[in-house]
Amino acid sequence: MRESVQAVEAEVMMSFLVSEELSFRIPVELSYESSDPYAVRLTFHLPGDAPVTWAFGRELLIDGVGRPCGEGDVRVAPVEPDVLGEVLIRLQVGMDQALFRSSAAPLVAFLDRTDKLVPLGQETALAAFDAHLDEALDRILAEEQSAG
Repeated sequence: MRESVQAVEAEVMMSFLVSEELSFRIPVELSYESSDPYAVRLTFHLPGDAPVTWAFGRELLIDGVGRPCGEGDVRVAPVEPDVLGEVLIRLQVGMDQALFRSSAAPLVAFLDRTDKLVPLGQETALAAFDAHLDEALDRILAEEQSAG
């Protein structure tokens, strides 16, 4: 029997910043799975639209809580340098972009839980372990079938 994928999930309320004058609060689901140890997924529930999921590096989110990080489609930065208060997450597709503001505390709590599941820097060891486990299970199953 294979062990099921372990996951960490959380829901965070974020502000969707439409313009300097207009923003509204939306629920955002954060998820992390041991089967994809480098990535976090954020699912944004925008009013009137189907949920939108973005996947990007867990390390980008970890680093972005404390300092501006990211190039291209995903950028994460603290609102105020050297203050663990609020974080901006900018997502861009072509010329379109969306800006979200979140309290840092629930992001840090979520990231801490992901680190307990798969410690930062141990992702490759987990991937290698999973590959060896799959090979061993396949060998055992093949031996059982040939013996049976």
